[in-house]
Amino acid sequence: MNNRFGTAACWLLVIPYIGLLWVPFYNRHDPVILGFPFFYWYQLGWVPITALLTWVAYRSMRHDD
Repeated sequence: MNNRFGTAACWLLVIPYIGLLWVPFYNRHDPVILGFPFFYWYQLGWVPITALLTWVAYRSMRHDD
């Protein structure tokens, strides 16, 4: 069971690639937040999301024997 969940959790690491791979989706200026155009804050927003998804995948694959 743990191995199956671990493999599924590794698919979480694909989400940032999908979110950042399609540049025309976020290649725009508006809306602006704190002076940052959408193009920049969208990418910066993925940093903590990717860290969280990596942590979930790591915790699900780690084997504490």
